[in-house]
Amino acid sequence: MHEVGIISSLVKTIEKMIQEEGMTEVQRVVLEVGELSGIVPEYMEKCWPAATYHTFMEKTTLEMHVVPGIVKCRDCGELFNAVGCDMKCPICQSVDMEILSGNDLIVQELMCR
Repeated sequence: MHEVGIISSLVKTIEKMIQEEGMTEVQRVVLEVGELSGIVPEYMEKCWPAATYHTFMEKTTLEMHVVPGIVKCRDCGELFNAVGCDMKCPICQSVDMEILSGNDLIVQELMCR
């Protein structure tokens, strides 16, 4: 479960950034998690309380939005959700695809004081 390391690193980075800006509280963190990122949102949510325990982010809420894994088939040009189609083109059954979205983990918003 690599989500533990990811969320711990994310909390440390946010904490450092917020302190450098002179803020004292982070109320909410909003993340975009891509379906193709290899990150399981449910695991991130479960790790959050432990990662923020005894930090000034302990009362911070975590919100996540899942970004669909949209791909383009390199053989026929079809655009589709890779996860929804079992990672193969619904038209030609090819597995040769270009990822267009849903491969990232992005901090979308920090609500601070």
